[in-house]
Amino acid sequence: QVQLVESGGGLVQPGGSLGLSCAASISIFSIYHMGWYRQAPGKQRELVATITSSGRTNYADSVKGRFTISRDNAKTTVYLQMNSLKPEEAAVYYCNAFTTDEIDSWGQGTQVTVSS
Repeated sequence: QVQLVESGGGLVQPGGSLGLSCAASISIFSIYHMGWYRQAPGKQRELVATITSSGRTNYADSVKGRFTISRDNAKTTVYLQMNSLKPEEAAVYYCNAFTTDEIDSWGQGTQVTVSS
């Protein structure tokens, strides 16, 4: 099991920006891809963005052009920069890592609140 430590959640006004980070406990070379998902109350968990070990990214259509996922291989850390946040994007954001051994791991989640 990979340990994932998330940070950066909090309260932001609509239209504002927020950055999240997620540090993994194993070598980046053991991770096929990392990403962010979110879950709002009463809704299913949904993909936000993922990034592979080679740097290929994938975004949910709803966040394209506003969110940016990146990774620091030396720190085994993935980042999510969120701009122009909307109230409906308030949710618990979860970090995910899928290893080359096909182990799927989740962080504890970090709350993002978008409200004026």
